[in-house]
Amino acid sequence: MKKTLLLLWLSCSLFFASYAQETKTKVGKNAYLKVNPTTLINELDIYLEQELSDKFSLEVGISGIYTDYPDYVLAKKVDFGQKKPDISTEQFVDGRGLGFRIGMRWYLVSPDMDMAPVRAAGTYFEPILFYKKVFYPNQDNTVSNVTYTDSGDKSVVGLQLLIGRQFKKDRFLLDPFIGIGIRSKIYNYNTYHFDANNNVSLNNGKLVSILPSLQVGIKMGLKLW
Repeated sequence: MKKTLLLLWLSCSLFFASYAQETKTKVGKNAYLKVNPTTLINELDIYLEQELSDKFSLEVGISGIYTDYPDYVLAKKVDFGQKKPDISTEQFVDGRGLGFRIGMRWYLVSPDMDMAPVRAAGTYFEPILFYKKVFYPNQDNTVSNVTYTDSGDKSVVGLQLLIGRQFKKDRFLLDPFIGIGIRSKIYNYNTYHFDANNNVSLNNGKLVSILPSLQVGIKMGLKLW
């Protein structure tokens, strides 16, 4: 999975680099700071976009994850035959983590309203590679005066292919997008289980889930310079 994502990302990067050299476009200086309000239910996503030319820009982002409850709903409540991680509801709800992403944006139509059709200005294609790490809090269980601690974490790596259109008005901008992607989730957990006679069994597990994804959202931001 990781090798496939790396090859796709390298292919996109080489294509963009080659295209940029051939077009010999001028270097831009505009930069934009954005947030994604559609993900605020579980994380704060902040992005910085730096123009490289009149057609290309680099976008990097960081995510502060303060709950993993949406993943609990997807992993535990939605049943389409998938295996489920042995992680409790409380651990999902109190999960904390960080995420990082990087994307190369190719403007198919110039974002400059004076140089492009108004209805299409700012249309872009953007492949994004991302990584997230979530740490679930330890959960203690005491049986027969012995304390057993459940623990777990999750790693997510994936690729998104987005189509969007960035609107600018003075220093403000809106950036709606839609796309598809693929992501791999890797859960690691140590969970203790007890029967009626207080016998203890340890589930030292690892669950790998690879699924496609649909991306729909909007970013809002300001022009920095």
